[in-house]
Amino acid sequence: MRSRRVAAWLLSFPLMVAGSQVAHVLAYAWVYPSAHVRLGALLSTGHGYMIGAHAYLPILLGVLLGAELVGAGWVFAGSVRRSLQRPVPAWAFALLPLAGFSLQELLERWLAGDPSPWLMALAPTFRVGLLLQLPFALAVYLLARLLLRAATEAGRELQTAVERPRSFGLSLHWVGRAAPARPPTVIHGEHSGRSPPRLLAPQPLASSH
Repeated sequence: MRSRRVAAWLLSFPLMVAGSQVAHVLAYAWVYPSAHVRLGALLSTGHGYMIGAHAYLPILLGVLLGAELVGAGWVFAGSVRRSLQRPVPAWAFALLPLAGFSLQELLERWLAGDPSPWLMALAPTFRVGLLLQLPFALAVYLLARLLLRAATEAGRELQTAVERPRSFGLSLHWVGRAAPARPPTVIHGEHSGRSPPRLLAPQPLASSH
């Protein structure tokens, strides 16, 4: 049971993180439409990893994609073995991105040397980022359910295709052994060995004159 739950989480968690990061980037682009102003805000709040050719966001998304492929393969293999995965609860898709975004903002400002990182709750980017987490969380939830169902159905179809010829051969073997040939009927004269002989009618006696 633990492996089935891990497979479902491994499929869903990368989607949560990816959706949260996309909402994170869009929040700063929304609040600071000017690229120059946005650059200064990103550098001052510890978001330098989002800037330039050396940004870490593509690397993070690549790692998440690899984890997603592993999770999908795990779910597929579990479906072939007929061990259904327990789904990730819906509340996780709503609460975990919100908690992750808040913790990420706090750590980024703290690592950037901000003496009061908790004041990030007053920043407009934080409020917009929280609001953007909700639609992305819904989209991620629907996508995770779709991928989980597709991997499960693919595994079931493969298992059915593998078992169908095997079960067909077993059924023919069973019929061949369960239905022995009927012995031939031996006929003696005009009477069958399985039916009683026909009775002859008594002949009348000749009268003497």
